[in-house]
This record gives sequence, structure tokens and C-alpha cells, in this order.
Amino acid sequence: MFNKDLLKGRAVFLTGGGTGLGRSMALRLGGLGARMFLVGRREDPLRETCEEIHRIGGSAAYTTCDVRDYGAVEAAAAKAEEQFGEINTLVNNAAGNFMARTEKLSPNAFNAVVGIVLNGSFHCTQVFGKRWISRRLGGNVLNIVTTYAAPTPARGLLYRRLARKRAS
Repeated sequence: MFNKDLLKGRAVFLTGGGTGLGRSMALRLGGLGARMFLVGRREDPLRETCEEIHRIGGSAAYTTCDVRDYGAVEAAAAKAEEQFGEINTLVNNAAGNFMARTEKLSPNAFNAVVGIVLNGSFHCTQVFGKRWISRRLGGNVLNIVTTYAAPTPARGLLYRRLARKRAS
């Protein structure tokens, strides 16, 4: 469907790039010619994803990084630029997920989710934003976010009412 070098010339910094949606995005974007720099907390999934990108003819590198640590993000960004030159796309995809109903989520678990999703996205965006601004360059930021709560009965009722109203 897409030309295989559609993203040639793009260098993408992708958080949470070793598993799940991040891995899928890394493989697809890498397959379309983007140079992929993956970060995450666990080395094995990052390495395996990069190896798969190399097998399909793409260019990829990685480093471990906890996006909750601003200094670690700065260091990862420097490694990415050392590897690929200017990074022009940031995908904030790292997430902390707990398989628990919202009312059973502990304050520590909630803080971990917020630390990764909110603070981590801010850290990455600020690190790259400062670089782009100081160099008078443009950049692209894509934030992958989701809700962490299952629909409540009241929300479900509201959705059904809106759907009926729209259908009439």
C-alpha cells in the first residue's frame, strides 16, 4: 500500500519500542524506511525488535531508558543523535499498565502509571523540543495515550443514550 521508502530520511525516537504497540510501530515505520531509535526499560525486547528491523532491511538502534528519569532521557537522546544524527520524530508510547480494576489500583501503582505516561511524555517532549527550538528545526511528536478505566455503568448509559439519539 505504501512505498517502502516513504519515511526515508526520518529518524524516529520511540519510547516503549520493544513490546506491544511500540514494537508494531517500530517494525512498520522501520519497514517504511525510517531510522528507528528505540528506548525502554528492558534490553531484551528492544534488542529483538531492532534485530527484526535489521532482518527486513531497516535501520535501528536502542538503549535502555526509564522515561521517568529526565537525565536518562537526555542521555538516550544524545545516543540517538550520535547514532542517526538529527531526530525529527518523537513517539511517546511508553506506558505502565496494571491488570487491575481502577478501584483496586494502589496509589503506588497509579503513581507509576502517571510517572511513565505523563511525566515520561513530558520529559521526552521537552528534551527534543529544546533541541529543535535551539537549532531552529521543526519536529513531530506523537503521544500514544489511553484511558485506564473500564467504562462505568453511568458512562455506558450515557453512551447508549447518545447512540440512540444520533440514530434517530
